[in-house]
Amino acid sequence: MLGGVRISDTGGLEAKSDGDVVLHAFFNALSQATGGESLGYYADPLHRRGISDSREYLKVALDLVRNAGCRVHNVGIMIEAAKPRISNEKIAEMKASIARLTSVNMKDVGITFTSGEGLTSFGRGEGILVQVIVSLEEV
Repeated sequence: MLGGVRISDTGGLEAKSDGDVVLHAFFNALSQATGGESLGYYADPLHRRGISDSREYLKVALDLVRNAGCRVHNVGIMIEAAKPRISNEKIAEMKASIARLTSVNMKDVGITFTSGEGLTSFGRGEGILVQVIVSLEEV
């Protein structure tokens, strides 16, 4: 799972949750923007209750944003990984998924992907790097 979208049926990252590193990084960006804590602070209690869906975790971060009197204005997501390869169709699905989850216009969700060309540990397939930048606006 990446960005709330099933990318492959061949297995994912080892995690207590569904391993959706895109939504995890998005959670952290939202939480940081509101002065909150890292994902584990909020997710561990949810996991103990049997919740492992990263979309449910994201709802907690979106509540932090709402409680701060804000809403998500736009999102920029950068992914670097040798695997899985993410097609343009899957990127479009991720954009739609994130727009749906956050009630943001799809044109305000940007996602870029690079394979890293073997130049970094992520480009050599040793993990996935996700960086997220969010812009919030007061409501």
